[in-house]
Amino acid sequence: VDCSFSRGVCDWKQDADDDFDWNPADRDRGDGYYMAVPAFVGHQKDMGRLKLLLTDLKPKSSYCLIFSYRLAGEKVGKLRVFLANKKTAPVWEQNKGKDERWRTGKIEIFQGAGTTNNVTFESERGKGKTGEIGVDNVILISGLCPED
Repeated sequence: VDCSFSRGVCDWKQDADDDFDWNPADRDRGDGYYMAVPAFVGHQKDMGRLKLLLTDLKPKSSYCLIFSYRLAGEKVGKLRVFLANKKTAPVWEQNKGKDERWRTGKIEIFQGAGTTNNVTFESERGKGKTGEIGVDNVILISGLCPED
């Protein structure tokens, strides 16, 4: 399932109980857009959540969520990913990039008795005032995540 923001068919929702929204940003090459949170939005430790609603996932199956992400800027903050059935702790977290390039994140989703019905991308604002946190090219495939 292709859940990217330029042509995806997925159901994305902004969280109404967070501090700020994610917004579309144009890609440098002009080929579509991605979702981003600029570093200057909100106050330190404020959160913005973008939920991907998942329907029709088969119980007792495994899936791989693959996505592109970027943390650009000094002390820009954190990007976390939560699965609906594991709300307490993130299943993935990144707090700074080695550089400002786009990277690939992978998360394995195991459907047990309780099925995962959404994935939440959470941005936490840091101390920095420049840069952004970005997410794009969110793809869900059945089976285990491929090796790099």
